[in-house]
Amino acid sequence: MNPIPMEQSLMVAAMLFSLGLIGLLVRRNVIFMLISIEIMLNAAGLAFVVAGSHWQAADGQVMFLFIITMAAAEVAIGLALVLRLQSDLPTLDVDAMDQLKGGDDA
Repeated sequence: MNPIPMEQSLMVAAMLFSLGLIGLLVRRNVIFMLISIEIMLNAAGLAFVVAGSHWQAADGQVMFLFIITMAAAEVAIGLALVLRLQSDLPTLDVDAMDQLKGGDDA
């Protein structure tokens, strides 16, 4: 079995990260922003696994487990925020969140 070269795997990780970053900057919907963050976290995890595989160390896989744990926490908090936003406003647009401010700005 021929291994995939490290450069190609890191290029895929960089493209995934770029797609996630572009999605995060362009989209204004909270759900799509959370999906973009998930794509970015998976790209970082792929880069860790590729680097760990290149140096025959399990460190990359351990870091990927931490990334998966962090992604699960992000999803839980993100869904709670989405549900709260949806109950207060009829939209999931991030720009509409400024209406949730309370009190005076003075």
